[in-house]
Amino acid sequence: MSFTLAIVGRPNVGKSTLFNRLVGKKLALVDDRPGVTRDRREGDARLGDLSFRIVDTAGLEEADAASLEGRMRGQTEAAIGDADAILFMIDARIGLTPTDRAFAGLVRRSGKPVILVANKSEGRGGEAGTMEAYALGLGTPLPISSEHGEGLSELYDALREALPEQTRQRPDEDEDEDEDDKEDRPIKVAVLGRPNAGKSTLINRLLGEDRLLTGPEAGITRDSISVELEWRDKRFEFYDTAGLRRRARIEDKLEKLSAADGLRAMKFAEVVIVLMDAERPFEEQDLRIADLVVREGRALVLGYNKSDLITDPHVLGKLREEADHWLPQVRGVPIVHLSGLTGRGLGKLLEAVVETHRVWNTRIPTNPLNRFLEEATDSHPPPAVSGRRVKIRYMTQHKARPPTFVIFCSRPEAIPESYLRYLANGLRDTFGLIGVPIRFTLREKDNPYDKKRD
Repeated sequence: MSFTLAIVGRPNVGKSTLFNRLVGKKLALVDDRPGVTRDRREGDARLGDLSFRIVDTAGLEEADAASLEGRMRGQTEAAIGDADAILFMIDARIGLTPTDRAFAGLVRRSGKPVILVANKSEGRGGEAGTMEAYALGLGTPLPISSEHGEGLSELYDALREALPEQTRQRPDEDEDEDEDDKEDRPIKVAVLGRPNAGKSTLINRLLGEDRLLTGPEAGITRDSISVELEWRDKRFEFYDTAGLRRRARIEDKLEKLSAADGLRAMKFAEVVIVLMDAERPFEEQDLRIADLVVREGRALVLGYNKSDLITDPHVLGKLREEADHWLPQVRGVPIVHLSGLTGRGLGKLLEAVVETHRVWNTRIPTNPLNRFLEEATDSHPPPAVSGRRVKIRYMTQHKARPPTFVIFCSRPEAIPESYLRYLANGLRDTFGLIGVPIRFTLREKDNPYDKKRD
């Protein structure tokens, strides 16, 4: 039986470093400055033979509930409420602070099993802080080092003692469930856009709860947070990402890390929703992001967010024309009018994600492909180069995700990009490959009459 463990503590005690070590990946952003983590981030962790869900939380701070720090604290309190056990972390090198003492009471009142860890205990510098931790009344502190992996065996024993039922070994409950999970994998969807486009608000509305931190401030989201959603027997895994600004405007190191984390989420996604502000659609940065998604080979959906603020019907009518003009490489890409604040258009958005994902996975048999190729080359032959025509012999689909085709021809280097765009548009119209990237690989077929070389 699995369980959920929430890591809590004041800012900059090393919660995200321990989270990354237990999940085995650098998922959470880590920096020397305090307050890097804002949303609660979940991951699948392993420690010895224990598999469990772990939650990284924002540092606990005393603040007004309406402020950004107060909303961050609300996210941490929600994580405490959902967890089976709490790992309360202090900084052994600094020792106890009034903030530690205040929030130890909060953890104690939750009624959940609590494991007290004194992080940064490597060497002699942390001995005094570890001894001070007894004063919190949360049991015996475990000296660990998240950075160096020290003390994890003691943490393993503490988990077994705190959650004896959930950590009891059951020998026959593993592989069958894993096979079922593989057959029902969720569609991975990343939501990208400029800062303050409404990405977190949209995902909160889809989930029906305030799972992600939102507010009027731009750039609240830093980590790429994944959440799961089920809709009409379809499972989705949504990734909320930090707002992407032009590279020239990014100077802060933390913003660079956040942008890189968002781009990494895009590379692991299958469908990417590029969210645009309805009052400023198709700005240069929107087009840069969409073009990046296409070049990465991901399925694309354009979300026209805050559309409830637009009353002019002519503006809405021009969207299709503008999208095809600015993004001809994915002509016909779905555009969904929606509002993350009111919930308008969310059903259509998920329908577009499912349909685009289906098209992205399309495979076309070779016979229909070559009938299309014959008709296309008869009506519009490839241009002659240096007085010699290029002979296109046949085509086959090499792979899907995105649809990728291999064309065998006489002179691959002589086929211009304009002719490949002509073939791509023909494939879209003939086989319904609307709104997804199409890739070509050109190969020269061996000439049997060429002289053999020694």
